[in-house]
Amino acid sequence: MDRDAFQRAYGIIGGSPEMLEIVDVVRQVAPTDLTVLITGESGVGKEVIAQALHGASERSQKPMVSVNCGAIPEGLMESELFGHEKGSFTSAVDMRKGYFELADGGTIFLDEIGEMPPATQVKLLRVLESGEFMRVGSSTTRHADVRVVAATNKTLEYEVQQKRFRPDLYFRLRSVNIQIPPLRSRKEDIPALIEEFVRQVTEKSGIHFSGFTDDATAELMDYDWPGNVRELRNAIESMIILERGRELDADDVRRALRRPPTVVSDRNLPVVANKTVEQAERELIYRALVDLKSNIIDLKNLLAERLPNGDAAAEAEHHANGNGAMTLDEMERRMISGALHRHNGNRRLAAKELNISERTLYRKIKDYGLQ
Repeated sequence: MDRDAFQRAYGIIGGSPEMLEIVDVVRQVAPTDLTVLITGESGVGKEVIAQALHGASERSQKPMVSVNCGAIPEGLMESELFGHEKGSFTSAVDMRKGYFELADGGTIFLDEIGEMPPATQVKLLRVLESGEFMRVGSSTTRHADVRVVAATNKTLEYEVQQKRFRPDLYFRLRSVNIQIPPLRSRKEDIPALIEEFVRQVTEKSGIHFSGFTDDATAELMDYDWPGNVRELRNAIESMIILERGRELDADDVRRALRRPPTVVSDRNLPVVANKTVEQAERELIYRALVDLKSNIIDLKNLLAERLPNGDAAAEAEHHANGNGAMTLDEMERRMISGALHRHNGNRRLAAKELNISERTLYRKIKDYGLQ
C-alpha cells in the first residue's frame, strides 16, 4: 500500500513534510510489536496515529483497547488495567478482567500515560518486560500478549527529572517515539482537514453546505488553533450546523473563533507558550499569589501606620522569609486552606474556585498537610 492509500485507509490527513514523515514511520513500525510512545499537544490527533498503528499491524483482527489514564482515579488504576478477584476490595462484588486481559492478542492504547501513578508504573513495566501481571487480590500470575502504544501531552523527560515518572519505564516506552507537531506549525494541512471535516459533518447532518468565502478561509488559515485539530473539527461542525449550511464569510469565522480577552499584566510575568495543563494551572495560581502578596503587603503597611507599636507587623511576618515577605508556598497553602474552609471542605468546589483540577488540589493538600 503506497503512502496516499495508507493515509486514506487510516484517516491520517495532511501533506506537510512533518505529517508525511510521521506516516512513513507508522508504515514502517506498524507491522512490528515495538512499543510506541506518541507525544504532542492535546488535540493533535494522537489517537488517530495509535489506531493506524493497530490497523496496519498483524494484530488488526484482535481488539484495540483505549484507556484514558487521566480519567481513572488513582485508587482504581491497578484494578482497571489488570482486573480484580471477587472480594478483593469493598466494591469488588464479582471477578473482573482488566484492560490487558481484554486486549489479549491485540493492542492497548494508554492515553495520558504521564498521569499514571508511580505504583502502577512499576506493574506496567513488568507487563512490558515479561507480559506478566496479577489481578488485584490474586496470587496467580497471568500472561497477556499485548502490544502497548502510549501517548502523552506532557514532557516525560521533565516528569522523570521531577521524579514523577520512572526512568526505566520511560526508556522502555519510547522504543519508538512519534512526535506530532501542533497544527499552527503545519498550517498547510488546514485546507485538507477543513475539506474532510466538512464532508463528515454534511454527511452526518444531511445539511447542504455552501462553503467558505476566500476571506473566511484566510481567517481559518491565520488562526493559531491552540486546541489543534480537535478545535478545528469542532469549529467547522458548529459553524455549519448553527448557520444551517449557508456560505460563511470572515465575520462568521471570527465570531465562531472568538476567544476571551487576553489578560495584560503590569507585573511583567513570563508568558509560557505550549503549556501543559498542569503548567497552566501553576501559572494561574502564581498570578493569583502575586496579587495576594501585594494585597498582604498593602494591608501590613496600613496596619503598621495605625499600630505604630509594630504588633500587627510582627503577626504578618510570622510566616515570612528573611525579607519580611510571605513565601509563595505559604501564600499558596493559605489560598488552598481558605478555599476549602469557604466550601466546608468540598474539594470539587474549592478546585473550581482556584481554577485548578481536583487532582492538582489533592496533591497540594497532601503536600501542605491540609488533610
